[in-house]
Amino acid sequence: MKQLILAMVASIAAVGAAQAQSVTATAPYAAGFTPHAYVGVGAAIADEVWTGDYHVSPKLYGGYEFTPNWGVEAGYTQFHERSDYNSNGSYIAGKYTVPIDERFSAFGKLGLQHSERTNWSRQTERDNGLYGGIGVQYALNRNLALSAEYERYGKDKSSGAKADVYTVGLKYGF
Repeated sequence: MKQLILAMVASIAAVGAAQAQSVTATAPYAAGFTPHAYVGVGAAIADEVWTGDYHVSPKLYGGYEFTPNWGVEAGYTQFHERSDYNSNGSYIAGKYTVPIDERFSAFGKLGLQHSERTNWSRQTERDNGLYGGIGVQYALNRNLALSAEYERYGKDKSSGAKADVYTVGLKYGF
């Protein structure tokens, strides 16, 4: 996990340094950018620890973009529920975005997460730790964007959804 987080941070830093001079010229909303909030909904896909089955779960998230590159985001995912277990995860993270062209951008997130898994015997496993994410975003217009990302909610779990999550989302900026 530490190697994954370090690799994400190093990749984002390298891309950010290489693109630093052209950021304001290529961001889809860089001309006249004003700091703003956003909200989003997503479909999170996670593998279940015991069965190996993949399940689609709802995700809600929101954030604030201070600059075209820097922001903060918080989110909550209610992982697949069954009669014998329940899992969820939440996070707060700093977000760095690098434009690829006028509509596409790449981003990385690094922060803290809290997750809970309640198993069939009603025992709850709680995990607080690092959260990381890396993904791409496509701006449909000035306020609406589609995203796809890989997220890591802390360490490996012993029940419920695994820590590795793939998410597609729709974000609306105010």
